[in-house]
Amino acid sequence: MFDVEHEGENLPEPSWNIRPTEQIPIVLESARTDPAVRRLESARWSLIPSFATEPTSKFSTFNARAETVAEKPTFKASVRSRRALVPATGYFEWHTEGTVKTPYFIHSDDGLPLAFAGLYSWWKNPAAADNDPARWVLSATILTTDAVGPLARIHDRTPVALPEEWWDQWLDPRTEGDQLLVDSAVVASRQVVESLNFYEVTPVTGNGPELIEPVNNDSM
Repeated sequence: MFDVEHEGENLPEPSWNIRPTEQIPIVLESARTDPAVRRLESARWSLIPSFATEPTSKFSTFNARAETVAEKPTFKASVRSRRALVPATGYFEWHTEGTVKTPYFIHSDDGLPLAFAGLYSWWKNPAAADNDPARWVLSATILTTDAVGPLARIHDRTPVALPEEWWDQWLDPRTEGDQLLVDSAVVASRQVVESLNFYEVTPVTGNGPELIEPVNNDSM
């Protein structure tokens, strides 16, 4: 589906309840070769900027606000040339009324995976020895934007899901990214976001395909 030329090692198994800092699959293009090689890799879901001294941060980095991402020190280097796609069958969102939170599963109308606009970073662990194969950590974040259409009834934010005609441009490391590129990607994503379907699911606990079964057969 993504024309991947190289598959990395230790790709994560399918999961129905992925939490921040766990491993997720991402599609990226390596600029170390000419032409660039499209790769499927396993990444930590919470971006660690290259300048960080430790993997944890007092700010959450599993999502990044698309409106300001090119200005933020944590993300701006990745916006320039380290952009990724994060494939997913769908995602959970919680609608809150008072103290009641109702989970929904949001997915494409044709059943195909979504491709979220992501950013990635390589971080070298200063505490690890140079010969430690785990000293380099690949991490990623997913861009979010204002929800539009029926999705706005559930939550005011939504991941940026890119249409297929945007994948090559978003991944190309030779395209120098800036806020204008991100803004254009958000506009393009609306055609995907407005076509998404969703339905209520049971409280999200554990991990298994039953988590995405609808409470009833009526889609909102």
